[in-house]
Amino acid sequence: MKRGKKYQNAVKQFDKTQTYDVSDAVSIVKKTASAKFDETVEAHIRLGVDGRHADQQVRGAVVLPHGTGKKVRVLVFAKGDKVAEAEAAGADYVGGDELIPKIQNDGWFEFDVVVATPDMMGVVGRLGRVLGPKGLMPNPKAGTVTPNVAQAIKEIKAGKIEYRLDKTNIIHCPVGKVSFTEEQLAENFTTLIGAINKAKPAAAKGTYLRSVTITSTMGPGVKLNTAKLA
Repeated sequence: MKRGKKYQNAVKQFDKTQTYDVSDAVSIVKKTASAKFDETVEAHIRLGVDGRHADQQVRGAVVLPHGTGKKVRVLVFAKGDKVAEAEAAGADYVGGDELIPKIQNDGWFEFDVVVATPDMMGVVGRLGRVLGPKGLMPNPKAGTVTPNVAQAIKEIKAGKIEYRLDKTNIIHCPVGKVSFTEEQLAENFTTLIGAINKAKPAAAKGTYLRSVTITSTMGPGVKLNTAKLA
């Protein structure tokens, strides 16, 4: 894949064969971000597990101390008293059965996270084929299936993110924006890696953190020293 001039110039500013401490890596990512918009800083973490086995799945959620820098739109499936509770907590959309055709047939996806009360999972389950592939299906492990919708909404709005393995056993997560300070990005990243370390399955054998890279949306990836992250 041919890369543009900005990318090639960015790569020249550091040694791609080296691994770096968190603070140095964050500094390089900020320095090499050259887009005209406020790029997202992402972490890509390859784990020494096999996600095809249930006992080696790694999935959960963590609140980043400085948020993601993105306004998150929350859709809540609820009924009864929980509707008013969700609205009061700042949910962007709240509903029930009436939302099924809107999402299924009209392709409405004006939301980033879906929260559901346990008694609504029968309804939400009908959207599994649509929400599942987009990573939007509510899940108890991520705290998005809960009777305490107000708490869930507040945490999500405050910067709670979900982490999960993709098919190649890599976790991809945002840890902030290029406009964040180096300290904010480092704290967010350290919080994420701490949560992933804690979520290490008992069945995982050998090296758990195989490789860790951070990058901005348009910039080059910077490898971290995994020995210092375990």
